[in-house]
Amino acid sequence: MTTIGASSLDVFPLCLGGNVFGWTADKETTFGILDAFTAGGGNLIDTADAYSKWVPGHTGGESERMIGEWLAARPGTEVMIATKVARHPEFPGLGNVRGAAEASLQRLGVEVIDLYYAHYDDPDTPLEQAVTAFAELQDAGLIRAIGLSNFTPDRLRAWMSTAADLGVAAPVALQPEYNLVHRNDVEADVAPIAADFGLGMLPYYGLASGFLTGKYRSTEIAEGASPRAKMASAYATPQGLQILDVMERIAGAHDTTMASVALAWLREQPYVVAPIASASRLEQVEGLLAGATLSLTAGELEELTVVSDWTPVDI
Repeated sequence: MTTIGASSLDVFPLCLGGNVFGWTADKETTFGILDAFTAGGGNLIDTADAYSKWVPGHTGGESERMIGEWLAARPGTEVMIATKVARHPEFPGLGNVRGAAEASLQRLGVEVIDLYYAHYDDPDTPLEQAVTAFAELQDAGLIRAIGLSNFTPDRLRAWMSTAADLGVAAPVALQPEYNLVHRNDVEADVAPIAADFGLGMLPYYGLASGFLTGKYRSTEIAEGASPRAKMASAYATPQGLQILDVMERIAGAHDTTMASVALAWLREQPYVVAPIASASRLEQVEGLLAGATLSLTAGELEELTVVSDWTPVDI
């Protein structure tokens, strides 16, 4: 277990992404995935109030409601919930985080959100107002800790300095996109902020939309392919395929999956507390859990770092 920044949140070194719950994972599948994850030692689930508003007929909050139903059916389960605000149609931006947090609490059926992220920056809301609103949620006992996701480095630093100037609670976590094929901007711009302020990173897209599972090895997209497949296939450049080759060899040496190798590498990067990865099928959970415990050799970590030291594609 590892604590997130200066918080008391002690987490398993893998966070389960909930973006698929109520979308590509129905109720039965979702419950099975959550059961398997917690049975394997997992204790942090990541979601957002906007999941999955992009699906026709959905309005946002579907993932939170699904997690809430699972929690209600599993009384006594010790698990922490991270969720986010800024993209729900009823609570856009950061101008009404209190209302958004209360709606999330109701959907989840819990009394407190363990880690509450500003999902995206909001230039229409004064930063001081947003910083104060999150701190007030923590003071009121509605959230335990604050996180930031998808902010520019300048705005991350501005939030931290504003919280310090106001003397209020500051974020403890950052959630950037970070993986073996998307490294440069995080390592150059975000990791130094984590170092300066003692923040923990919980990266999303830890498997690069599935590319790092080895499933997608061509940039040619079949007609009718899913958006996820299109995103993953964009990484199938000559350099991307070199990374897969190295991962596949290392996975074979450990008798494990390529997904496990990808997560194990990410887990070892500075300031990373727990990579976020999602599963839409029950059989995928075992490989994700293995990524939280797999120990790569120093040579394997170095080889992966060297082969992936490249400028990622823009997707």
